[in-house]
Amino acid sequence: MAVRCDSCGKGILFGRNVSHAKNRTRKLSFPNLHRFNGVLAGVEGKHWLCTKCLRKAKEIQNKINQKKEVKKEAPKTSKTNKK
Repeated sequence: MAVRCDSCGKGILFGRNVSHAKNRTRKLSFPNLHRFNGVLAGVEGKHWLCTKCLRKAKEIQNKINQKKEVKKEAPKTSKTNKK
């Protein structure tokens, strides 16, 4: 599995847990990555995206699909003269 977002570059966060007795242990926080199939930055394919970028990508994809549907459903114009 990937450990870096393909869109924003978010990766592993390093840190330490510090107990009350000041014992220090290492801690790793991984980004919440999901698989996305679609177009990202002009490249179509499978991408690993963090949840924030995934929401943005789905919004953009939905807008593109809505525009395609509007173009397919061209309004029928009738030329009738009402007098």
